[in-house]
Amino acid sequence: MTALDLSSTVGVVGTGTMGQGIAQVALVAGHPVRLYDTVPGRAEEAAAAIVARLDRLVEKDRMTAAARDAARARLLPAGELAEFADCTLVLEAVLERLEAKQELFRALEDIVGEDCLLATNTSSLSVTAIGGALRNASRLVGLHFFNPAPLLPLVEVVSGFATDVTSATRAFETARSWGKTPVACADTPGFIVNRIARPFYAEAFAVYEAQAADPATIDAVLRECGGFRMGAFELTDLIGQDVNESVTHSVWQAFFQDVRFAPSLAQRRLVESGRLGRKTGHGWYDYADGAEPAEPHTAEPADRPAYVVAEGGLGPAAELLAMIREAGIQVRDEDEDHGTRLVLPSGGQLVLADGQTSVEFRDVVYFDLALDYRRATRIALSAGHDTLPQTLGEAIGLFQALGKQVSVIGDAPGMIVARTVARIVDLAHDAVAKGVATEEDIDTAMRLGVNYPLGPFEWSRRLGRDFAYDLLDDLHLRDPSGRYAPSLALYRHAYATEKREGAS
Repeated sequence: MTALDLSSTVGVVGTGTMGQGIAQVALVAGHPVRLYDTVPGRAEEAAAAIVARLDRLVEKDRMTAAARDAARARLLPAGELAEFADCTLVLEAVLERLEAKQELFRALEDIVGEDCLLATNTSSLSVTAIGGALRNASRLVGLHFFNPAPLLPLVEVVSGFATDVTSATRAFETARSWGKTPVACADTPGFIVNRIARPFYAEAFAVYEAQAADPATIDAVLRECGGFRMGAFELTDLIGQDVNESVTHSVWQAFFQDVRFAPSLAQRRLVESGRLGRKTGHGWYDYADGAEPAEPHTAEPADRPAYVVAEGGLGPAAELLAMIREAGIQVRDEDEDHGTRLVLPSGGQLVLADGQTSVEFRDVVYFDLALDYRRATRIALSAGHDTLPQTLGEAIGLFQALGKQVSVIGDAPGMIVARTVARIVDLAHDAVAKGVATEEDIDTAMRLGVNYPLGPFEWSRRLGRDFAYDLLDDLHLRDPSGRYAPSLALYRHAYATEKREGAS
């Protein structure tokens, strides 16, 4: 099944930001486009807004005047749904209410031809449930664009329970012909991106709720150590706290209140207070004129240790050993086993975050996982009540000698980046095992949809088979609520293959 022919008309219902963006994408691709909105005059206003954006593209030499004029001639506001009778594809971007979408598609069934593809841009509702109200749900598919649709390349192509494979394939190829990067997924709560991205927000909020670190410090560690484009607090302020919480709540409810997707009480209080982020001038951060920007905690300069003793190769942090030597610090007694710790001159231990807590050891400092220890500009350290000041000072001085700023947080098992990445990796493995999407499509979706520096499976391969599982298993022992219980899929990934390889 090939993409829609460019001569075929695309109908778009709903003329808000997403509706206009999707219409612009189809229009620029070369289709005639009809716009409809239930509010009189909105379609004409939306058409004018789209043309204005095309004018700006011409001004920036990103579009020719001739192409703009041709596109403008193909853009047709509609006064009623009946004008969609000749459409080959109709996409809706109306309110995220199940009844509203069902009512719209029931009306369209009586208007469009039998070969017309119907698509919903829903981000949180079930495509299957929307199609449940139709006589023929086999031609209904989810086409979830990301905002702003003209700029972001990702489109999730969602097959509901009754969606015919030819309908999904046609939608997939059409999205690709529009210059987008489509990924195929089953109709599951949150689809790919909104399902697998939940821990990015949830773990940051959990560290904050445990009073282990403030929002500015957590955000700085996620950016400068984890390699994420934005931290969780600044990103939710940009999205809107109400919008982000609504998606989290929707996914949580759709998974029958699974604790792995539980909303944050701290975020709930923020929403209740009306502090919704940038759009209200205050969220996690204050955006009022003259407000002082929040600064992350950064440790004062400390003396570097003269040497460290390496007990093992440090696993995912192995690059640190070479960096320490390059900084002129002696590395003694390096073993080649799978240990992940350094012993400092004080006798205290410096350990890669592993899901354990410093309460279990007398004198230990944990350091967080980094996307790239050479490029990272900040490292988080976690110290407990029994950590000796000399040990903490040596740990701070060591990383400062490597050119890093150091943020010391409270005793947070799994730290910030390590527990976040481990949970993302776990949800990704679980999604593949349950037929949600392929590994390749999940990696593509997370890189393009939310700008992750690596896809979950890319990260999993870089960390090694057992890192995420072991960290989550340790966290689960300390918090047996089920939030951190690693999935069976992650267990199989970590150990089943290893045992088969060992037996061969």
